[in-house]
Amino acid sequence: MKATLVFTGLSGYGFSNFGKFGWETAEIHHGLALIGACAKAKGFDIDLIDLRRLKGWRHFRKEVIGRKPDVVGITMMSVEYESVMRCVDIIKDIDPTIKVIVGGAHPSLATQDVAKNEKIDFIMVGEGEISFVDLLMDIKNNTKSQRIIVGIKPDVEALPFAEREMFGYDEVVGFSIEGLKPPCVSIIAGRGCMYNCSFCQPAERSIFGKKVRRRSVDNVIKELTILKERYNFSSLMIHDDCLIEDVNWVNEFCQKYPAAGFTQTFYCQGRANIICRHEEVIGRMAEAGLSIISIGFESGNQRVLNFLRKGTTVEQNLKAAEICKKYKIKIWANYMMGLPTETKEEVMDTVNMIKKIKPNIYSPAFYTPHPGSDLYEYCIKHDLSLIKDHIEYRRNPGAPKIKGVDYDFLNWAVAESMELTKLQRFIRKVGSLKVVRSLIVKMASKVPALADFIYRTVRKIYTN
Repeated sequence: MKATLVFTGLSGYGFSNFGKFGWETAEIHHGLALIGACAKAKGFDIDLIDLRRLKGWRHFRKEVIGRKPDVVGITMMSVEYESVMRCVDIIKDIDPTIKVIVGGAHPSLATQDVAKNEKIDFIMVGEGEISFVDLLMDIKNNTKSQRIIVGIKPDVEALPFAEREMFGYDEVVGFSIEGLKPPCVSIIAGRGCMYNCSFCQPAERSIFGKKVRRRSVDNVIKELTILKERYNFSSLMIHDDCLIEDVNWVNEFCQKYPAAGFTQTFYCQGRANIICRHEEVIGRMAEAGLSIISIGFESGNQRVLNFLRKGTTVEQNLKAAEICKKYKIKIWANYMMGLPTETKEEVMDTVNMIKKIKPNIYSPAFYTPHPGSDLYEYCIKHDLSLIKDHIEYRRNPGAPKIKGVDYDFLNWAVAESMELTKLQRFIRKVGSLKVVRSLIVKMASKVPALADFIYRTVRKIYTN
């Protein structure tokens, strides 16, 4: 029996985007890579179609026809809903007997929204490494199965390593994140989040459970050793929601990572309050190679932070930034504007905080109500959501997300927080980012160094 996995990845950049606009257009999808590894371990013939590498929908149709799968598994974020449904239509038009399985965040959090499409044979809710393979076995044996399947949570230590080769593997080709030298590989050491932010929870708990499950340091080092031998990577992204929350794990990693001969710099995510509470750990991480940390500052106003149930303070945000700069760790600043109940004065508190922090990478977002979170339910209850199409679930500044927000003011506030020049503001307001990207892509093959310089310059103007 032949199975094919599908990764869409079209929402931000469209077709033919692989590796052209930074790490997010070249990185593997760890969920699919793990499912692929588990299926192969059980003897199934499984491959992957990455829409980022295709020219368009005709190309997708040609790929499906050529591969002749019996089963197709597709992962779905909310923002990818339309693309996934287009895939389903094409697959069933080619051969109605092909079994289509859809899983991922959106099917897990908005199951009935996905279930409306009767062409979808099975919906995988939650984690799929074990249950997807079990379902393949049922299909192979012609055993009847429920349409909606709640995935069995795996022991993350027992899982095989991600099957990166399914993606063709250039996992961050071309441009990389500032502070991370390409080629860059990524890993996930654990899954889940112990915190209670209203814009995220209880969505994440419903998928991964209440507790964080993290692989041992030895297990991670073993995978990194294989990746070093295979790809000779220069830098590493650790994608855990908040790696530094587990101080004992981090301390062990900081000892074993260099001891195993790794000198590659790495990236991780953290929280301001933990950074403040454990400065000595941050120093240790810097010595081990931490070069950039992503921090969810969210807001510069304490009432708003409390409203978000963030569990941090404005003072901690500022102090955490100081600590990172002390140890020469670059700061990736995540912050939100346009939140329910937020006033313009409170937005300016965020603007002023970010101007004090002066991060290396700005990552502002207009609050977007995502299914599964308490703040989403708040927006539905108060009739605030302006989301009409799934593509509008993109978190980045752009189309209005909720009622009662002055988005012209927010666009100005984003530019002000980044301290853009008048020319940069003008370009950001009237320029076409797609045109800029197109020019960069054309230039990249001829003058890569200049293309890289232009990309890094315009990145401060446009927030992707």
